[in-house]
Amino acid sequence: MRILQAARAKVCCAALIAAGIFAAAGPVLAHHSFTMFDMTKRVTLAGTVTSFEWTNPHSYIEIDVPDEKGAVKHYSIEMGSPSILMQSGWKFSSLHAGDKITLIMNPMKSGQNGGFLSTATLPDGKVLSNGPRQEPPPPPAQK
Repeated sequence: MRILQAARAKVCCAALIAAGIFAAAGPVLAHHSFTMFDMTKRVTLAGTVTSFEWTNPHSYIEIDVPDEKGAVKHYSIEMGSPSILMQSGWKFSSLHAGDKITLIMNPMKSGQNGGFLSTATLPDGKVLSNGPRQEPPPPPAQK
């Protein structure tokens, strides 16, 4: 009888540990959806970096962009993770507050001032993308 109770206790304990591991792994397995961005549109922004956030799971460029009337609009541009960005030549020191840059991004569907980075032209003229395979595939060639 004691052997049966000990076996049940071990099985129950193992099941609780397994459930805890799977519950903790859920957020790790989840991935950010890009449905908030209009991947069919491209917008070019030229402005001044206010901050460059080299963070996981996604990095961000915060940029102030003057409009045609001179009013400044602030944009938050989402990028890939640092490990993905490094494959395209990015470094944590690639941008600094005050840098003048040009970005091409997919805007937010909501119309808010933000988007998903396609390419960035840095102050030295270097053009960096948002990581390998971050771009939608090109349309098929027309014959």
